[in-house]
Amino acid sequence: MQIIISNSSKEPIYEQIYAQIKKLILTGELQEGQSLPSMRQLAKDLEISVITTKRAYEELEKNGFIYSIVGKGSFISEQNSEMMKERKMKAIEEKLLVAIQNAKEMDISLAELKAMLTLLYTEDE
Repeated sequence: MQIIISNSSKEPIYEQIYAQIKKLILTGELQEGQSLPSMRQLAKDLEISVITTKRAYEELEKNGFIYSIVGKGSFISEQNSEMMKERKMKAIEEKLLVAIQNAKEMDISLAELKAMLTLLYTEDE
């Protein structure tokens, strides 16, 4: 697991860790039951305070992405249907962003793009 911290970011370090681990979970790079590095080990690897990693892990646990077992560590939680929906929504957004970029490069208007999307969406109805 690779976490990259930006000291120039306005986002607090714990939020950067939270967002990157969340993304790894939602993209399936971190699987259910997989263990995370200990808070101390992650802090050492990133050369930051253990308090910072603790806060990131607490946020991940509070939002259902991980669970912790005292003396054993933190693990990736089973992904519930809401998380699966979020993962699929993110994939759709990424593909739509590519389509939007392509449309802009070809000078296709928003109205034309909407018409195309509507046509394709309702084609099977």
